[in-house]
Amino acid sequence: MMMWSNFFMQEEDRRRAAAGQRRAQGQHKSWLTPEREGKIKLVLLLITVGATLAVLAVGTEFWVELNTYKINGSAVCDAAHLGLWKVCTKRLWQADMPAGRETCGPAELPGEANCTYFKFFTTGENAHVFQRTIKKEVNLAAAVIAVLGLAVMALGCLCIIMVLSKGAQFLLRVGAICLGLSGLLLLVSLEVFRHSVQALLQRVSPEPPPPPALTYEYSWSLGCGVGASLVLLLGGGCFLLLTLPPWPWGSLCPKWGHRAT
Repeated sequence: MMMWSNFFMQEEDRRRAAAGQRRAQGQHKSWLTPEREGKIKLVLLLITVGATLAVLAVGTEFWVELNTYKINGSAVCDAAHLGLWKVCTKRLWQADMPAGRETCGPAELPGEANCTYFKFFTTGENAHVFQRTIKKEVNLAAAVIAVLGLAVMALGCLCIIMVLSKGAQFLLRVGAICLGLSGLLLLVSLEVFRHSVQALLQRVSPEPPPPPALTYEYSWSLGCGVGASLVLLLGGGCFLLLTLPPWPWGSLCPKWGHRAT
C-alpha cells in the first residue's frame, strides 16, 4: 500500500513540474514577442559594431602621434606613435610628406620603424621616447581600465545572447547595465591616456643632448575608442528602455502604449 502511495505522489510531482514548465514557456512566448525580439536583435547588431571598434582601439597602437619638426637640409625626420601596449618610432622621408607640413608625419607613411612593447607590464622598467619618459603608472591604469571595459562588454553581450536563446528576461537589464558600464570604462580609459600623454611631454630627460621639440595629435585608434564608447552607451540605453513596462508611456503616446499592450 505504501509503495502505491509513493508511486502516485511521484506521478503528481511530475505532472506539476510539467505544468510549471508549460506555464514558464507560455510566459516566455508572451514576453518575447517577434516585435520585441526584432528590436533586441537590431540593437545587438549596433552593439556588435561598437564591440568591433572597442577591440580595434584597444589592440592597436595609433592612439597618439608624436612628431618632431623638420630639419632644413635633412632628407629624413623622426616621428612616433603609441597606444596602450607599445610604442613605435619611425624615420620618415621628408619627400613623402604633404607639402606645407612643418612637422614630421603622418606616422602611417612608409619608413624605418622600431616597435617595442612597454616593459612596465612585465619587468616594471620605464619606457622612453624622444628622451622623454612615459609615466608608467598612468599608462598602466589606462590599459587596465580598457581591458576591464572589454571584459564587462563581453559579459553584457553574453547576457543579451542568453535573452534571445533562453528567454531569460531579467538578463536584459543586466546586459544593458554591463554594456553601458563598458562604454563609461572606455571613456575613462581615454581620459586617463590623455593625462598620460600630457605627463609624457613634460617629463624631459635632463641628460644631454637636449630633447627635440614635439607636437602631438590623436590618431584613429583613439577615434575608434570614442566611437565604441558612444555606441555602447547608446546600445545599453536602448536595452534599458526595452526593459521598461509599456504603461508609463501610454499617457505620453497613446498609440504607442496601445500597440505595446
